[in-house]
Amino acid sequence: MITHLAIHRPHPEYRAELLASMRRVDAAAAGTPGLIRINGWSEIDGGRLVGISMWESMDAFRAASDDIFAVVANDPFDLWESGPVESMFLEY
Repeated sequence: MITHLAIHRPHPEYRAELLASMRRVDAAAAGTPGLIRINGWSEIDGGRLVGISMWESMDAFRAASDDIFAVVANDPFDLWESGPVESMFLEY
């Protein structure tokens, strides 16, 4: 099992738009083979948004990622975010 963690730092005025984008990714991923869980989370005491997805394997993530993220391919992340997304993969 692997977990993909993506930490976003949106500009405050675009936080809602970025969270909505993350929710579109969640919806696009529903029912994807190998996906265990996917959700966008809001930091309680800060402005960061965190995407967390759990997968049966790295192969399952790689097979699905292009289709899943296509739904937000035209979103203006360079406008919404204050810097690059911090992304990491974790294994259990």
